[in-house]
Amino acid sequence: MPLESLRQELLRREAETLSGYATRSTDTRGRVHDEPEHSFRLPFQRDRDRIIHSSAFRRLEYKTQVFVNHEGDYYRTRLTHSIEAAQITRTLCRTLGLNEDVGEAVALSHDLGHTPFGHAGERVLNRLMEPHGGFEHNAQSLRIVDVLEERYPDFPGLNLSWEVREGIVKHSSEYDRPLVQEFEPAVKPVLEAQIVDYADEIAYNSHDIDDGLKSNMLTRADLADVELWVDADERVAREHPDASPSVRRYQTVRRIIDRLATDMIQAIRARVEEHRIRTLDDVRRCRVRLAGFSPEMAERNRELKRVLLARLYSHYRVTRMAMKAQKIMTDLFQTYMEEPQQMPPHIHHRIETGEPKARVVADYIAGMTDRFALDEYKKLFDPYERV
Repeated sequence: MPLESLRQELLRREAETLSGYATRSTDTRGRVHDEPEHSFRLPFQRDRDRIIHSSAFRRLEYKTQVFVNHEGDYYRTRLTHSIEAAQITRTLCRTLGLNEDVGEAVALSHDLGHTPFGHAGERVLNRLMEPHGGFEHNAQSLRIVDVLEERYPDFPGLNLSWEVREGIVKHSSEYDRPLVQEFEPAVKPVLEAQIVDYADEIAYNSHDIDDGLKSNMLTRADLADVELWVDADERVAREHPDASPSVRRYQTVRRIIDRLATDMIQAIRARVEEHRIRTLDDVRRCRVRLAGFSPEMAERNRELKRVLLARLYSHYRVTRMAMKAQKIMTDLFQTYMEEPQQMPPHIHHRIETGEPKARVVADYIAGMTDRFALDEYKKLFDPYERV
C-alpha cells in the first residue's frame, strides 16, 4: 500500500474499531505549532514516541517515589512505574474500545515533572517556591513538554497534541488553577486520560506493597486487615501451596492488580450506560468522571491506602529520607538563588536572558535525579569532594 494511502487506512480502522466516545485522531484540536502530518503515524502515536525519546523521560530511571535510588536496584523507579501505569492504561483502553495511544501518551508523561526524592521533594520545592508561584508536578510536566525539552529547530518543547497536554495538566488535580484555563476547566478530560489517574493508583499501590514487603519495611501482618491483600493471598496459597515466598508475593500482587482493573472496567461500563454516554462530547460534558472503581472497590482501595500510609510511608526510614531530602533541596535552592553561577552555563544563561531566577532554579532542581542531587550536594558542601 502506498504511504499516502496508509494514513487513510489507519484513520478508517480507528473509525471502525473505536467506541463512539473514544478519542479519534480526527478529533484532535491539533498542536500549538503547526506541523505536517506523518504519512503512517497518527498524531497521538507521535506524541507517545516524542515522550519516550525525551530527556525528561530517560531521567525517570533514577528518580524514585518511596525508595531513593542508592538504596537498591530492585525497587521501582519513576520510569518503571510509568511503564507499569501505561501498561495498565493500555489494557483498560483496549478492553473499553478507547484510543490506546492517547492513554499511553498521558500515562508515560504523567510523572515527567516530579522532583528528586519523590513526593517529599515536591513538598519541599513547593514550599521554597511559594513566594514565586509555587511548584506542582503536573504543571511542571506540562512545562517540560511545552517549553523545557529542546528537540526541534522551529519551536520549544515537544509540541504535543492538545488532548495529551490536557490529560497531563488535569491529572489527579483540581481544575481551578490558572494553568488549566487554557484547557476548559469546566469540562472533563477525555476518558483515556481519566483512566490514567486510576491506572497510576493501581500501579503505585501494588508496587509499593511489593517493594515494601521486599524491603521488610512492610510485613504480612501489617496487611492482615486489608481485604484486597488477604483475599488474593489466600487464593494464591490454595492454588500454589508450594510456591516460594517471592513467587507467592508476586502472584498476590498480580491478582490485586487484576481485581482492581476488572472492577474498573465494569464500573466504567456501568457509568457509560447510566449517563447515556455515546460521544466524546458526552464524556466531556458529563457531570461526573466516568473513570473510577465501584463504590465497594473504592472502599477496599482506600483501606489499602490507609495501611500503606500508616505502615510504609510513615516508616522511620522513609521519614529519615524525607528529612534528608528537605535539607538537600533547601540548601541547593538557596545556594543557586544566592549564586546562580554555581549552575551550568546553559542554565545560568536563561536568567541572563530574562527568565525569572527562581523558576530557572526550580526547573534545574526538579530535573535532577536522586543520584545527581546527592552528588551535587556533595560537590557544593563537602570540601573534600572534587567539583
